[in-house]
Amino acid sequence: MPSAQQYLAVIGQFAPLVILIVLFYFLMIRPQRKRDKAERDMRNSIEVGDEISTIGGFIGRVVNIKDDVLIIETSNDRTKLKIYRWAIRSKEAPATETVEAPKEADKNAK
Repeated sequence: MPSAQQYLAVIGQFAPLVILIVLFYFLMIRPQRKRDKAERDMRNSIEVGDEISTIGGFIGRVVNIKDDVLIIETSNDRTKLKIYRWAIRSKEAPATETVEAPKEADKNAK
């Protein structure tokens, strides 16, 4: 029958391995799962009219959603692209109209 010292020796050998596994989980696996969940929530919250950018670099406004396929308009000439939901990199705030700065001639006229 093994003695208490033998049990402590076995536990002492496996303790560093268990500590490494726990550290690996909290430093690597858990943060990655958190990022994946945030990304999945962002992709599922996309609605018609949202501005998005894709993994391939396209930027456009969503005009139609059907299951996991989105149709986006990418420019003023209304070019439409069909993309998968997983290909979305980020959801951007809708573009606001920009106000042009007054021209030099307008400044001098006043």
